Amino acid sequence: MDADFAAYLERVRGHRAELRDSVAAVDEALASPIARGGAWRERVRAALAELSHDFRDHVDLTERPGGLYASVRRDSPRLAGRVQRLLREHERYGEDIDAYLAVLEHAGTMADLPVFREEVTTLMGQLVRHRQKGADLVYEAYDVDLGGSG
Repeated sequence: MDADFAAYLERVRGHRAELRDSVAAVDEALASPIARGGAWRERVRAALAELSHDFRDHVDLTERPGGLYASVRRDSPRLAGRVQRLLREHERYGEDIDAYLAVLEHAGTMADLPVFREEVTTLMGQLVRHRQKGADLVYEAYDVDLGGSG
């Protein structure tokens, strides 16, 4: 592995920590009392906005030409199917994050806040698993541990 790619993987590692923290912030906001009404909605909205930003950065970092996914496809073609699944997840999760954020930003009425909270909580679990799959992919392709906490 050349020095430039090693430095790039360090950026990926650092960004993973930001994404993990954003997911945790959404989880924490969701766990606050729904009975707080507008304050609950605003806290969840702010956390989702930060997650949306960090997720877009994650997509840009991994999907850019010469980025992680292109490198894995080039260096470990046997993992191309897994890369493709992660790409599909990027699209789906990005759309989901933006849709939930739009509901909160446009102050639409939510008939059932507990259902909304459950749906977003489920999405946070999916994002945690997405990070795990990405770390597994990098380890399998390059024998590099991105770390569970970073």
